[in-house]
Amino acid sequence: MQEGSGEQELNSIRASIAILNSNLDQQNQRKNSVISELQNLREKIRKEGAESKVQNFVSLLENLKSLERQESEIRSDFDAKRFSLEVEVSDLEERLATGSDSNLFSHGLDDSLNQSLQKLNLAKRELAARLRAIVSIKRQLDNAPSQSELTQYEHRLSELNAHIQEKLQQTRKFYATYNALLEIKEFMLKETSLLNSINSQFQDAIASPTGRMKLLESMEGIVKGSQQKLEKVQIGLQEEQKICDELKERYTAAVAEQRRCYSLLKAFQEECARNERLRSQTSA
Repeated sequence: MQEGSGEQELNSIRASIAILNSNLDQQNQRKNSVISELQNLREKIRKEGAESKVQNFVSLLENLKSLERQESEIRSDFDAKRFSLEVEVSDLEERLATGSDSNLFSHGLDDSLNQSLQKLNLAKRELAARLRAIVSIKRQLDNAPSQSELTQYEHRLSELNAHIQEKLQQTRKFYATYNALLEIKEFMLKETSLLNSINSQFQDAIASPTGRMKLLESMEGIVKGSQQKLEKVQIGLQEEQKICDELKERYTAAVAEQRRCYSLLKAFQEECARNERLRSQTSA
C-alpha cells in the first residue's frame, strides 16, 4: 500500500511539472504575441511618422524589456527547480526500484511533495504578476491612436489651419481697407476745410494788392505741402510695392520647395515600397 501511495505521489509531482511546463509554454506564446504586436506597432510608427507618440512607446518598450529580463530570471529559476524536481523524481524511482525503507521513503516523499507544491504556487504567482504586467502594457498600447484616427486628426487640423488663415487674411484686408478709407476721409476733410477757408477769404484778399500777394503765397504753401504729402505717399507706396515683390518671390520659392518636397516624398515612398517587396521576397 505504501509503494502504491508513493507512485501516486510521484505521478502527482510529474503532473505538477507538466502543469509548470504548460504554463511556461502559454507564457511564451503570450510573450511572442505581445512582441509581434509591438513590432507591428513600431512599423506603423515608422511609416506614419507619429513622433508625438514615440516617447510613450519607448517607455513602454523599456518596461517590456525589463519584464523580459524578469522573465529570463524566472525561466532560469524555473529550469533550476525543474532540474531539482527531476533529480528528486529519479531518486524516488531508484528508491521504488530498490525497495528501501518505506517509512523514510514516505516521509521524504511528503517533504518533496510539499516543497514541489510550494514551488508550484510561487511559480503561479510569478506567472500571474507577469501576465498582469503584459496586459497593462497592452492596454497602454491600445490607448494610442490608430492610423485612421491620426489621419482624421491630421485632416481636421489642416482644415482648421486653412480656415484660420482665411479668416486672418480677411481680417487683415478689412483693417487695411478701413485704414485706407480713414486716411482718405482725413484728406477730404482737410481739403474741404481748405476750400472753405479759401472761399471765405478770397473776396477780401483780391480787394488789395497786399491781400493778393498773401493769397498767392498761401496758395504756393498749400501746393508745396500737398506735393510733400504726395511724395511721402509715393515713397510709402514704393516701399509697400517692394515688400509685395519680396513676398511674391518668397511665395514662388516656397512653391518650388513644396514641389521638390513632394517629389522627394514620392521617391521615398516608392523606395519604401520597393524595400518592402525585396524583404518579402527575401523572407519567402
